[in-house]
Amino acid sequence: MQYISTRGGTLGQFSDVLLEGLAPNGGLAVPETLPRLSAEDLERLRPLSYPELATEIIGLFATDIPRDDLARLTAAAYGGGKFAADEIVPLSEIGEGMTLVGLSEGPTLAFKDMAMQFLGEALEYVLEKNDRVLNVLGATSGDTGSAAEHALRGRDRVSVFMLSPQGRMSAFQRAQMYSLQDENVHNIAVEGVFDDCQNLVKRLATDLDFKRAHSLGAVNSINFGRISAQIAYYVWAWLRVTDKVAPTERADFQVSFAVPSGNFGNILSGHYAKSMGVPIRTLVLASNENNVLDEFFRTGHYRPRSAENTLATSSPSMDVSRASNLERFVFDLLGRDPERTAAAWHELEERDEIDLSGELDRFESEFGIVSGTSTHDDRIATIREFSESSGVILDPHTADGAKVARAHVEAGIPMLVLETAKPAKFADLITEALGTTVEPDADTQAMLDAPARVTNMPHDEQQLRAYINERALR
Repeated sequence: MQYISTRGGTLGQFSDVLLEGLAPNGGLAVPETLPRLSAEDLERLRPLSYPELATEIIGLFATDIPRDDLARLTAAAYGGGKFAADEIVPLSEIGEGMTLVGLSEGPTLAFKDMAMQFLGEALEYVLEKNDRVLNVLGATSGDTGSAAEHALRGRDRVSVFMLSPQGRMSAFQRAQMYSLQDENVHNIAVEGVFDDCQNLVKRLATDLDFKRAHSLGAVNSINFGRISAQIAYYVWAWLRVTDKVAPTERADFQVSFAVPSGNFGNILSGHYAKSMGVPIRTLVLASNENNVLDEFFRTGHYRPRSAENTLATSSPSMDVSRASNLERFVFDLLGRDPERTAAAWHELEERDEIDLSGELDRFESEFGIVSGTSTHDDRIATIREFSESSGVILDPHTADGAKVARAHVEAGIPMLVLETAKPAKFADLITEALGTTVEPDADTQAMLDAPARVTNMPHDEQQLRAYINERALR
């Protein structure tokens, strides 16, 4: 399979885009053609374990990696006791017509482990094959950074430079990153918000001379390796729900997904799964108070906000006002036309807005995407209500997803809420919602008490360049 840029030009195969991050012209890598899954294909996948299913789904996109090698990578990513649940992704009913898709069983207790554990294995494989090194440059609003660092720590051919916004993550999220003492992990806390961190990453990634001289790559959700791995759990969730459906009725049995959304990577994977043929009726996008995406899907106007207008909320991993992966959806919305997509992003640079209101009717009718916003009071109430009714405690981001999903539950259509993280990562908010103190276990307390290995830095591109230049692998 060949990959192209959303703004034009060819980029090579899966292994190529795995290492490169942004395309040279600033676009994002997408498959030249999207693979399809027939009803027969889905039935063939039904008896597989999660690592086996991931091999099959990722294999549709990673056609340049021999299947036996890919199977070893997925077995290493999802085996060895890294995930607490034997099934890797357990499903559990939580009431109100909703089912929780358990994506937070991995080492950092967040859904990002589902893709990042695979990406760590795949990067090491490709780098060894090509006798290369990679300096990963990324930005995190909470969970991406810790998942990336735990997947890549201690690897000989990879160094990680992870930017995070000072004071904008929970204590647990900070400790998961800053407590790591591995020499190949570099934490940089930037004065500002997530979008400031993301903009610094983009500026360095689009400086082709600097990027090549320092072997820069990306593991945030612009990396298509992560998107392909996330498609697998949409397929898995549909299969597990339809295990209970009569075989004669499975082929057309629809489900809906509710997805807490910040950078649009997770729900984009659902968009691809639906486009590939998985019977998905609706994709419910849940925003927090930084509801730029909700505004876009309600009005057709995409208006990213400035750092000063990006709020610090109690669902911090969604405190994003400029969603990188939206470009991949807009590429599909505009008929996969790179010229129109490039023009849209030129419009964004000129006017701080993209007007696609003329396409508004297609968002739900053609792509099945609806949206809504959840506030602090909403997530507090939602956590409390589900705890009382089902005994399940939701983290704040998952609570946003459940809150918005309520308006879109349909009789006979299971609503699958994608879990974002374990509630233990947000102990203060759970205490506020439930009135009970969440006592950390011994391992968590040791992590919270560990010395922080982090460099504080102003929002300064030149300082960041100098820091990377001094420490990058070569």
